[in-house]
Amino acid sequence: MDSEHAALFQALAAGTRADVRKLVVTASGGPFRGRTRAELAKVTVQDALAHPTWAMGPVITVNSATLVNKGLEVIEAHLLYDIPFDRIEVVVHPQSYVHSMVEFSDGSTLAQATPPDMRGPIAIGLGWPQRVPDAAPAFDWTKASTWEFFPLDTEAFPSVDLARHVGTLGGTAPAVFNAANEECVEAFLAGRLPFTAIMDTVSAVVDEHGTPRTGTSLTVQDVLEAETWARARAREMAARAAVEAGA
Repeated sequence: MDSEHAALFQALAAGTRADVRKLVVTASGGPFRGRTRAELAKVTVQDALAHPTWAMGPVITVNSATLVNKGLEVIEAHLLYDIPFDRIEVVVHPQSYVHSMVEFSDGSTLAQATPPDMRGPIAIGLGWPQRVPDAAPAFDWTKASTWEFFPLDTEAFPSVDLARHVGTLGGTAPAVFNAANEECVEAFLAGRLPFTAIMDTVSAVVDEHGTPRTGTSLTVQDVLEAETWARARAREMAARAAVEAGA
């Protein structure tokens, strides 16, 4: 029922699996679209919570500011539709009209577009294969509008590449990524961690985790233990970063 995955689901219905060249997941870019990493170093909690499109809770809103949410959506798209990570792309689309796209082998791209409103994806999830009449607003095509698309700045927003990395590793790695991020976001919201240190810390925790437990021997307990370790390690690293920063 996430808007991006509902969009991919609808576009994928236009062809066979063999026809699919890549998935294109759109991102609003969050409140810091266009800023450099240096400019992000001193952003405040209030800045991060001022999302330009969606009204969400604080953790998800900060995840949108770091683009961690988009990294998690890339992992989800891979798991839902079994498309390799190297064929899942993220593009910045500030208007949030196009919710995602599928590029096919003949060069055609199908985009699913509606005004930003979660009632549409929810109706798809609840009603499919039927469509729920008037579930969400439609575009007024008599009015002019401009739709923009920009490449993702992976230097300022390294979260998507890191998510793609942990998704490729598999096993316990995505759980470590997610748990460490949640702890770092909590530290940021409490004023104990700078914005750019969120992903720096998450990356350090993922690196320290090393080779994840994978394969048929992987258990739920393994995942829970990895998550518990990641949370504790992220808290330790965040506390150390706060001391070093003089917080």
